[in-house]
Amino acid sequence: MTARIDHLVTSGTFSLDGGTWDVDNNVWIVGDDTEAIVIDAAHDADAVLAALDGRTLRAIVCTHAHDDHIDAAPALAAATGARILLHPADQPLWKQTHPDHSPDGDLADGQVLTIAGTDLRVLHTPGHAPGAVSLYAPDLGTVFTGDTLFQGGPGATGRSFSDFPTIVDSIREKLLTLPPETVVRTGHGDTTTIGAEAPHLQEWINRGH
Repeated sequence: MTARIDHLVTSGTFSLDGGTWDVDNNVWIVGDDTEAIVIDAAHDADAVLAALDGRTLRAIVCTHAHDDHIDAAPALAAATGARILLHPADQPLWKQTHPDHSPDGDLADGQVLTIAGTDLRVLHTPGHAPGAVSLYAPDLGTVFTGDTLFQGGPGATGRSFSDFPTIVDSIREKLLTLPPETVVRTGHGDTTTIGAEAPHLQEWINRGH
């Protein structure tokens, strides 16, 4: 059976630099009827468990370590035995939220994660956060971009640990090189495609350099 993508929206807050905002997060589950991975365990471990519906959870993959993307990760890991995977450059952000619980493994650029016979390639796409990653699944025609790329432009870079020229470079070098029909599944909001975003992204790239 080919892996499928399930989508869950959870609600909570995002806090950084002394501010707190209400947010809705996309949680992506990739797998088949027996096993899956979760991309960004946001806010509600019980809701994610319900969406897994008894499947074995192989890993909890963090696109980055802002608290709204990782707040439910330790609880979900405790309930399932799954390993939490994070790019090591985001350890300082992780420790702000979970000082007493470390991730179980590292993500690295070019690493391949396989679930239900489907490969997801890790793309290190810093800028929104130092350890931000995207996950490209060519067999599914999709890329999970976390908060690096949204419908309409790059993720925010106005807070600590972020940098606008860096996110522009990440998008140009790692995401715009993907096929234009690639579906972009984001950390918040609606999906889009690389082709739909390319004209807008060129404007951002010009603005960044």
